[in-house]
Amino acid sequence: MRTRTRLEKSIDSCRAVEQALEENIELLELGEADGDQELVSEAESAIATLAVAAETRRIETLLSGEADSNDTYLEIHPGAGGTESQDWAAMLLRMYGRWAERHGCKVEIVEESAGEEAGIKSATLLIRGEDAYGWLKTESGVHRLVRISPFDSNARRHTSFASVGVYPVVDDSIQIDIAEKDLRVDTYRASGAGGQHVNTTDSAVRITHQPTGIVVQCQNQRSQHKNRAEAMKMLKARLYEAELRRLEEEAEARQAAKTEIGWGHQIRSYVLQPYQMVKDLRTGVESPTPQNVLDGDIDAFLAAALAARVGSQGKAEKS
Repeated sequence: MRTRTRLEKSIDSCRAVEQALEENIELLELGEADGDQELVSEAESAIATLAVAAETRRIETLLSGEADSNDTYLEIHPGAGGTESQDWAAMLLRMYGRWAERHGCKVEIVEESAGEEAGIKSATLLIRGEDAYGWLKTESGVHRLVRISPFDSNARRHTSFASVGVYPVVDDSIQIDIAEKDLRVDTYRASGAGGQHVNTTDSAVRITHQPTGIVVQCQNQRSQHKNRAEAMKMLKARLYEAELRRLEEEAEARQAAKTEIGWGHQIRSYVLQPYQMVKDLRTGVESPTPQNVLDGDIDAFLAAALAARVGSQGKAEKS
C-alpha cells in the first residue's frame, strides 16, 4: 500500500504538470492571436516554472531502487590529519543536517564522538524522510577539502579528507539473518554530551560482525539494551547495503565499467582557497559557491550522481 500510494502521488504530480502545460500553451496561442503581450508574458513565465517542475519529476523517477524509499543511516569518519580532518568531518555533519532540514527530514544523532580540540572523530545520523536513502546513497565515498587551516598559526593551505557511508534502514519486510556466534559485542562508556548517566555507565554498545569486519556502535540511549537494539538495526542496514552494492557491481562488471568508491578515491572536492569551487569528480558538476553547498545546497550534485548511476545500471542490464 505504501508503494502504491507513492506511485499514485508521482503519477498525479506528472499529470498535473502535463495539464498545466496544455492550458498555458492555449493561453500563449490566444495571447499571440489577440496581440495581448501581457497574456503572452504570463503564459511564458508559467511554462518556464513548469519546466523546473518537470525536471524535478524527472529526477524523482530515478528513485526506483529497491531501498530508495527507505530512511537512511549516514556515517562520517575523518581521515588522517588530526584536528584539521576532524573539523572537516564536523562540517560535513552540519552540511547533511542542513540538507535534511531543507527537505523536511527528521535527523537523529545515533552516535557522535568529539575530537580532542575540535570537530568529530566519528558520527552516525539517522535521517528519516521520503526517499532519504535514494537521494543520499551516491554520497558514499571520500570528500576532500582544501583551505587555509584555522588551526595553523602560519596560515598554510591544508588538504583534508573525510569518508561518508550511506546505508538504508532495513524495514520488517526485509529479512536479514545474523548468527549470534558471528558477533562480538563490546560495551563502553559514552563520550561527549548526554548527561551524567550516559557518561558514567557502560551503556554504549559496539557490535563487530566478524565474517565481514563491519563495526557499528550506538550511544544515544541511556539503556544498554536500547543501544544494542539500535546497533543491530544499523548492522542489518550495513549488511543489506553491502549486498545491494555487490549486486550492482556485478552488473557493472559485466559491462567492464565497475567503479569502486573507497578510501583514497575521492568523489568530490571542496576548495575554499586559493579559489572557491566545489566539483564532483564523477559527474563534473561544479558550484562556485562552496558556502551554499556547505549549508546543504547539494541537490544538483545528488541529481547528477543519481542520473549517472541509474544510467550505468541500465547499460549493464541491457548487456
